[in-house]
Amino acid sequence: MTAPQAACLRAALQVGYHWLDQGGSALIAVEQTIRVLERSGLFNAGTGANRQLDGVRRMDASIMEGNSLRAGAVASIEGIVHPISAAVRVMDATEHVLLVGPMATRFAKHFKMELQRQRGVPSRLSYRAMLKRMMAGRNRHGTVGAVALDRSRTVAAGASTGGIDQMLPGRVGDTPIIGCGVYADNETGAVSMTGWGESVIRLAVAKEICDQLRHQEQPLPVVRGVFRRLVAKVQGSAGALVLTSKGRFAISHVTPNMAAGWWDGKGEPTVKGRFR
Repeated sequence: MTAPQAACLRAALQVGYHWLDQGGSALIAVEQTIRVLERSGLFNAGTGANRQLDGVRRMDASIMEGNSLRAGAVASIEGIVHPISAAVRVMDATEHVLLVGPMATRFAKHFKMELQRQRGVPSRLSYRAMLKRMMAGRNRHGTVGAVALDRSRTVAAGASTGGIDQMLPGRVGDTPIIGCGVYADNETGAVSMTGWGESVIRLAVAKEICDQLRHQEQPLPVVRGVFRRLVAKVQGSAGALVLTSKGRFAISHVTPNMAAGWWDGKGEPTVKGRFR
């Protein structure tokens, strides 16, 4: 984690907590926190999102609140500064949960969402060349996310990502899939995931963590147990932010590093590059 990234995380935590302190909902706090990270260009989301093998940024995002289980998501959306806000609009303005591809982009533009500045011309590769480059790639990944608890004891979770690098156009990871990349239920808690999306999808990790919180109030042992199964069963890698409606939280990962933080409005926000 670089110094600018740490500073941005602190700023994002302060923005999110400000909304909660003013009586705002957990949903708004999550959206506004993620918007700071998307706009910064310092993370794999929004203006800093990875480009796919054809040179185009296609982004995913989702958000969910735990009272009525409302959720919204977008996948493979292009040219938008704040995919998380497009996900919120899907939730608020439609009866759907997930919009994908060019129609998701068109939906966001219909609501006049801020567009990214076009920089350069996307590379043009044959599909054969893209497959070859994908196989030789490093597959770095990253997702920005947030969880929050408001005064009504409602939890919310959200996430936004540019996916993995060396990614085939059309690939969708766990982030926009409710129950995999995010989940929120006041009866259990809120979860936001990062990591290798294909492994997270296979175990529906966010929902699995929430389901186990019905029987165990402490989130850290739950997350660690799910991650052990993730590694053993599908050789997966992931990190999670978890927060219950009683205010108990956990930040855990089985990746070498995970830049994350938390703040309850007292002192300075806690931001670190590794949690255990």
